[in-house]
Amino acid sequence: MAEANLAELLAKSTKNYREGSIVKGHVLEIRSREFLIDIGYKSEGVVRADEFEDPEEVEVGDEVEVLLVRLENDEGMVVLSKEKAAQRQNWEKIVAVFKEGGLIKGKVKAVVKGGLTVNVGVESFLPASQIDIIPPRDLTQFVGNTYDFKIVKINDDRKNVVLSRREIIEAERAAKRSSFLGSVKIGDKVSGAVKNITDFGAFIDLDGIDGLLHITDMSWARLNHPSEMVKIGDQLDVVILDINKDKERVSLGLKQMQDNPWDKIEERFPVGQTVRGKVTNLMPYGAFVEIERGVEGLIHVSELSWTKRIARPSDVLTLGQEIEAVVLGVNKDEQKISLGVRQLEANPWDEIEQRYMIGKQVSGKVRNMTAYGAFVELEEGIDGMVHVSDLSWTRKINHPSEMLKKGDDVEAVVIDIDKANQRISLGVKQLENDPWKDIETRFKIGDLVKGQVSKLANFGAFIQLDGEIDGLVHISQISEDHVEKVKDALKVGQEVEARVIKIDKAERRIGLSIKAANYSMEDLKKESEAFENSVRPGEDMVGLAQAFQFAQEEYRPGESKKKK
Repeated sequence: MAEANLAELLAKSTKNYREGSIVKGHVLEIRSREFLIDIGYKSEGVVRADEFEDPEEVEVGDEVEVLLVRLENDEGMVVLSKEKAAQRQNWEKIVAVFKEGGLIKGKVKAVVKGGLTVNVGVESFLPASQIDIIPPRDLTQFVGNTYDFKIVKINDDRKNVVLSRREIIEAERAAKRSSFLGSVKIGDKVSGAVKNITDFGAFIDLDGIDGLLHITDMSWARLNHPSEMVKIGDQLDVVILDINKDKERVSLGLKQMQDNPWDKIEERFPVGQTVRGKVTNLMPYGAFVEIERGVEGLIHVSELSWTKRIARPSDVLTLGQEIEAVVLGVNKDEQKISLGVRQLEANPWDEIEQRYMIGKQVSGKVRNMTAYGAFVELEEGIDGMVHVSDLSWTRKINHPSEMLKKGDDVEAVVIDIDKANQRISLGVKQLENDPWKDIETRFKIGDLVKGQVSKLANFGAFIQLDGEIDGLVHISQISEDHVEKVKDALKVGQEVEARVIKIDKAERRIGLSIKAANYSMEDLKKESEAFENSVRPGEDMVGLAQAFQFAQEEYRPGESKKKK
């Protein structure tokens, strides 16, 4: 009878123990990595220590709820899980929180691929992008910490939960932004930490809203980059310059916290005053010099020297160099100061007439040439210019390269000085007497002369005579036969014999005739009359200003002759 009652009691005590059910038990023994749990069954079960949130605080006798995974394993022990029991108990709570859009507290357990695992009653996933507004690089800093989370996704079948901490932070910041924008006004002084730095400025965290501190509002002095003034994490006191509530933008100023150094600038730096400063920036057009904290002046490249040809300020100045300069101008409204270095010395052009008097013979080296003349360096930075018309009394010079080349040493005469524009005019031909003054003693009408063809034009040919004087043979005076093109009858360099048929001293022109070389004086007189009638109106071929102009158009040194 007693044995039957014992069997009945055992059956009653075990009939409620079903695998998958949640049962209560007590901690029977604490081991190194697990706890022995007594659930009132014929054998005890074990639960891993890492299934407890705080395993160090578990004591013998503590009551725990566990999930009965298996009644007996191969060793005859009950297989239990505290974590799975909690998951089942918490799942309905999690679903309810998700539907209501509420928050749930959880503890970060570990770093996994793509984010963190979090225990919110069930193991959940927190993507790295949802940890903070700016995804952190080091995820380990969050492990072991407890935070509030928003549930953004659940999968009831797989019991998966995805969390977000970022949405909570964004909501908090939105509330702070709204509160901040409603409580401040332009001119208020606020404090914040430098959050980010760009090329154009720095963003300041103003307790939920980012304010922009533009580079131009950081300092009264010149800055090349905001990092010269601030660094991330710096705590700054700034003033609000502008507020756009619709776009939630705030403009900040740091330099406005200090007095404007440009106030009374004209009194502190009057024109003509000598100042000392440091070169802070070198540009192709000039050098910036800081003459006071927050005050810079510009030395234009043209104000570095009276005479030296300085292409770039960096050729003579270096960053950080201490220099002296003279104040040339002050513009308070535009916050600009013009400085000059050359004003520290006397201008050599002030006494140029005493050093290079008109008529004085000078020497120098050809520094450069243009189509209209050659520049001759008389001393460092002082050039004189020889115009093409002042190279020769007798030759028609179209380009200075016909007589000069760069680097040549030349002698010349000062013929004019333009002090205002700092120009000296030189002449090479003035070294000799003008041969046209006594031309009538060297050439007479009817003279038979010899020369060399120097240039060809469509209307005739220039013949270089003795003494480098040019005469002109009109196309009609080349041959008894009709000449269609000058180049068919004559070549440059060809030696010819001709007769002088006209001399115009005023226009410096000599008319020649090749076909009249063998004429008698009577024939020559007839030919001269015929020649006068053959030229085009206005082309007084012996007066030949127009003809020589045609020659210039037809011929250029170094260029091929035009085809006719």
